[in-house]
Amino acid sequence: MYIAMNKFKIIEGKEELFENIWKNRETHLENVSGFKKFHLIKGSKKDNFTIYASHSSWNSENDFFNWTKSESFRLAHKDAGKHKDLYIGHPEFEGFKVVI
Repeated sequence: MYIAMNKFKIIEGKEELFENIWKNRETHLENVSGFKKFHLIKGSKKDNFTIYASHSSWNSENDFFNWTKSESFRLAHKDAGKHKDLYIGHPEFEGFKVVI
């Protein structure tokens, strides 16, 4: 199994808007080969931002990378830059191969 995570720093006071964007967006993941599940998780609050991470589980690393080259990926991310006023910096990607 493979876990893909993007970490976001969301400006203080913009958390609810950020969460609503994710709750209402079309992910285009329902029929993607190898996709298992998705979560948006909320972390700790810092001085001027809150940490969030998108967390998706895949059957394999290859399934994830195939998705990143697909039309489904392009559709899911077509408005990604539209809300850059919510973020501090760019999302930080981390990928993990499940050991146990």
